Amino acid sequence: MQLTTGAILRRITETPLSVSAHKLATIILDGIAWKEGYNGLERGTAAFTLSSLADKMGVSRQHLTRLLAELAASALGLLRWKPHGKFAPWLFRFGSVDNSATEPDLVSATDDTSLSRDSKNKMMFAGKIEIGAGSNVHRTPWADLIEAAKTALPCWNVDTQVIWDAFRAFNRARGNEQVPAGYLLGFMRKWRSAGTTLARAEHERVLAPREREAADLIRLAPVQNWRFHERDLERRIGREAYAERVSAMQVRLGLNRFAAALAVHGEAARMREILF
Repeated sequence: MQLTTGAILRRITETPLSVSAHKLATIILDGIAWKEGYNGLERGTAAFTLSSLADKMGVSRQHLTRLLAELAASALGLLRWKPHGKFAPWLFRFGSVDNSATEPDLVSATDDTSLSRDSKNKMMFAGKIEIGAGSNVHRTPWADLIEAAKTALPCWNVDTQVIWDAFRAFNRARGNEQVPAGYLLGFMRKWRSAGTTLARAEHERVLAPREREAADLIRLAPVQNWRFHERDLERRIGREAYAERVSAMQVRLGLNRFAAALAVHGEAARMREILF
């Protein structure tokens, strides 16, 4: 069977399944990446947590498990696996699309665009990224793309702003003023094996003393837990005192507010004011 929306949808409708299993199959179909790299996924795969699927279906996790088993045992041959750790989303793929013995009446014609494999609603990492512009990722067009793509990548549990700051630091250290948007996706894909490590190594070679001090402080507290550190420190010293520390760190090291907050957390960890 060819890898198109129309082909898979016809296979779903012609496969004998319960009503709920049909609904679940179409939900998974709707999340499939039709272009390589969309949302950081391989073409033909979708990413969901079991809780999100249960919410979409309006069923219990136990009933969802039974429905997934029904799809796996059917002609659709639903496959699922979890390559990025316990709390990462599951990846799904209809095994029937890998079957070379295609059935002509179930295959979309190449001009079938009723449910286009190149949907205009799909978000892609296209264009150029200006490294020097937009320190706040949420004021750029890239925040939503990072949020969507990281769900199936090694950096799935890292704050979007942290990913953006590391990406910009990595490219500034290399002297890049503008890079293709696809570089951001590649950076996110390599996060665990190379992302922060590469950024750190390149960073340290060219950083000024104040920037190096900031990097050293930020490294002392896991950045993915920054909200927990913020709450812990606010409970310990008070919200106003916390805000004053962040402001002072901004002046001291010339950082934006978010980076200054991370540095404050690292300094608090060094002074054992917060634990992790």
